[in-house]
Amino acid sequence: MENNLEEVKAPTILKSTRESVHVFAPATVANVVCGFDVLGFAVNEPGDEVIMRQTNKPGITISKITGDDGRLPLDPAKNTVSVSVQHYLQSIGRTDVGLDIELHKKMPIGSGLGSSSASTVAGLYAIKTLLGDDSDPAKLLPFAMKGEEMACGHGHADNVAPALLGGFVLIRSYDPLDVIRLPHPAGLYCAIVFPDVDVPTREARQIIRQKINMKDAVTQWGNIAGLVSGLFMQDIDLIGRSMKDILVEPVRSMLIPDFYKMREIAMGMGAVSFGISGSGPSVFAFTKDEETAKRITQKLQQHLTGIKIGSNIYVSTINDAGPRVI
Repeated sequence: MENNLEEVKAPTILKSTRESVHVFAPATVANVVCGFDVLGFAVNEPGDEVIMRQTNKPGITISKITGDDGRLPLDPAKNTVSVSVQHYLQSIGRTDVGLDIELHKKMPIGSGLGSSSASTVAGLYAIKTLLGDDSDPAKLLPFAMKGEEMACGHGHADNVAPALLGGFVLIRSYDPLDVIRLPHPAGLYCAIVFPDVDVPTREARQIIRQKINMKDAVTQWGNIAGLVSGLFMQDIDLIGRSMKDILVEPVRSMLIPDFYKMREIAMGMGAVSFGISGSGPSVFAFTKDEETAKRITQKLQQHLTGIKIGSNIYVSTINDAGPRVI
């Protein structure tokens, strides 16, 4: 798939029988510790919802946003959902369409769980459904990346690709865009903890080293290859010992209170691996069963409460479905 909006061909548009549609899109864990900007997976919860209605007047309006504490713009020229939808409509020559959008944030903003990606993907899947577009959902990916570019200044795909396609995703290349869905063990559970601290994505990207030693690069390549191999081989232990990051985590972990203490707790309770979700501050652990994941999230939440930090916790398998119509 070419990462070029001009090259996305117009899909077959069926006559839509819908006047409105309600869509959920899932949160995602990007990077997966060692795969900075190239790996990500979707989870069952949390996520965002978009209600989209056709109107008689051409153009896009955003009539309501909930769950954002007033932080997101209602201006359609400044909101990631409407901007990405507008790019899609322009690409298929349907600027005559009138839309009203409601965005319902069901997940924390700035959590490191792909908040902007979930909103954007929900909007794109909604317009695709509303217009009866029968093309592969993967063709929406360049438009979703436009939303990411607006949200954090960089059009990466490690959140939007798994949110849109579901499952575990590898971005092999950005130019041209080449995205691959990976298999994963069915018994893999994800324990997620979102500490109530602020780690803006733009700032978290700016502190990353721009040059690295070849020795460090070789170590990182080996870990990424090991993780992908573990996914294909259904080898959870190999997945766990491959999830080590010597490039990004040492820097970003400084922004997350008691990161290494939380890792010590999680690994001591049976986690297979532990790391930062996206740019943080959310952290996650893989486990081999749901009960272990629940115990880890509860223990980490108790630890954060003890240092006077609130948190949200989630336990999920990997979500292979991606967005869905509610």
